[in-house]
Amino acid sequence: MVFSLSSHNVIQYLQVAGLCSLEDGAEVNSQLSRCKNRNFLVTQPGQKLLVKQERCLDNGIPQELFNELLQHQLTLAFPVLRNITALTSSVVHFDEENLILVRNYLDDYQELGSFYACNGIYPETIAATVGSNLAALHRSTYNGREYRNFMTTAPNGAIRYQYFNPAQGASYVTPEMFSSISSFALDFYVLNQHYESLEYSIADLACDWNPCCLTHNDLKLENILVHARWDKLDNCLIRLIDWEAAAWGEPAFDLGTLIADYLQIWLSSIIVDSTLELEESLQLALIGVETVQPSILALTRAYLDAFPMVMEYRQNFLTRVVQFAGLALTLSLEQNIKSRQSFDNTQLNMLMIAKTLLTTPSESMETVFGVKESEIIQHKQKLQKPTASEREQNLLRIYYEKPRLRGC
Repeated sequence: MVFSLSSHNVIQYLQVAGLCSLEDGAEVNSQLSRCKNRNFLVTQPGQKLLVKQERCLDNGIPQELFNELLQHQLTLAFPVLRNITALTSSVVHFDEENLILVRNYLDDYQELGSFYACNGIYPETIAATVGSNLAALHRSTYNGREYRNFMTTAPNGAIRYQYFNPAQGASYVTPEMFSSISSFALDFYVLNQHYESLEYSIADLACDWNPCCLTHNDLKLENILVHARWDKLDNCLIRLIDWEAAAWGEPAFDLGTLIADYLQIWLSSIIVDSTLELEESLQLALIGVETVQPSILALTRAYLDAFPMVMEYRQNFLTRVVQFAGLALTLSLEQNIKSRQSFDNTQLNMLMIAKTLLTTPSESMETVFGVKESEIIQHKQKLQKPTASEREQNLLRIYYEKPRLRGC
């Protein structure tokens, strides 16, 4: 039987595991309830530990926390990944029997979503750092069989599917749902099933799914940490956390999911009024789209600069990024509905934007990035490697034009 952690026994568990002693004076500061797993923050002199326990499964086999451990082991196993600062792992203990993982709590860091909300600024430097680190992860593992095989490792007694296609639409309405969600929330599902173009676009994404690298698969602003002194360091430090959904996947999904979170900053601040049309509501948003567009553009350009080959792998890469952003908005709405069981005009407007991104991605480029697709591609082309003649002009000769052989 799985040992169940609580605020009353978590310190005792850490003592048995050798992670703290009676003399440390450790105390439980809080139980982080927003997460689906049990999370406890334990403070002791000079160290804070985040203790996570996966909700007990019927078969008692860990899946999500095992993924987080797997990412930690992957980084240790391949030196090239250790050079990506955002992947630096802080896992210190894993208990497979009791589904418990312990990692160092990064006290000098703040969730990127909270940083934006508290400071009201959106520095392009931070977004660019995120983009280059994400690209480094995708580029380093791109078509790497050794990385793919590593990610198929399974917990004892479990079977892991090699790939998971996340290009799935909202759930269909079932008779059981009528008794579990409100009539307002049902409008979301009715609208989703009403638009055939929406269903076709998601189906096209799923059919064209081509996994080729390690992907985070849950890359939201709350899963990115930024250092408290980001603006005073030579290099802006970020960390990617919560690798519970990590798998072998498609890079456009990660980038599109993250862009969707930036767009939600704008869409969540729109003015809702029955007398206003959608365009008017979007223009009256408290945080305009022009506020977050520079960060989205900096994120994307930094990604393409660090991983230009992705445009050869996918000529329609940016189109798919925009579509995945629309898909992420749709799935986010469904998650909110299931937890809060509400669907108001704010969420309706968000669904309309999501539909536009999914069904007409090329026409939505300016809405997302603030510039046309051609301008993003031109920027990437300017950074392409120089021609042979250009490289030769920048080289210093390290040999004599008429070398003399010794002894001649």
